Amino acid sequence: MKRVGKWFFMTVCVLLTSSAFAQVKDWAQFNRYAEDNKNVKVPAKVVFMGNSITDGWWPADSAFFISNGYVDRGIGGQTTSEMLVRFRTDVINLKPKVVVIMAGTNDIAQNNGYISLENAFGNIVSMVELARFNKITPILCSVMPAYEFGWRKGMEPAGKIIKLNEMIKAYADKHNLVYVDYHSALKDERNGLPAKYSHDEVHPTLEAYKIMESIVQKAIQKVLK
Repeated sequence: MKRVGKWFFMTVCVLLTSSAFAQVKDWAQFNRYAEDNKNVKVPAKVVFMGNSITDGWWPADSAFFISNGYVDRGIGGQTTSEMLVRFRTDVINLKPKVVVIMAGTNDIAQNNGYISLENAFGNIVSMVELARFNKITPILCSVMPAYEFGWRKGMEPAGKIIKLNEMIKAYADKHNLVYVDYHSALKDERNGLPAKYSHDEVHPTLEAYKIMESIVQKAIQKVLK
């Protein structure tokens, strides 16, 4: 009887493990843009790689991307680790001239568990190195200001965002890369995103996206000229 119970317990464990793996089989969300990527005219002009802030940019102002021939490859909730894993399929394979990288918010929020700022920064550097190796010019963007994460309270992100941005800017300066500073243009006195630019203190309104567009357009034009 004890033996039957043991085998039953082991079977349940295997089934639970299999179920767990089934739920995370597309951890990096390769399938999100699989069909869209087939329809991209290669070589692409500019690809925007990012998280929900980039993901939400398209529905907020798709005309910005369509009129300029830009490709949006943001996925909500993603960390730098997930972006790095899908960088080949969603950026390199599209052979763009430029990739605009904005990442780090969800690492600081610990969406996939704890990761140090140094390791999140390292993932960003790896994306840059992959881009340059494939003759794609990277543009590095600051992490957007945030005083509090609504989905993960108590992380005190404002100071951590500033520190990560300092690391990104220093790297850009050292390697002669273009750095886009959304943070300085949009922050309030708390180093957060004010209500006029966001409904949840994290995700931009159309007004904020318009400001971001004017900033990043100058950077893209500088690189492409």
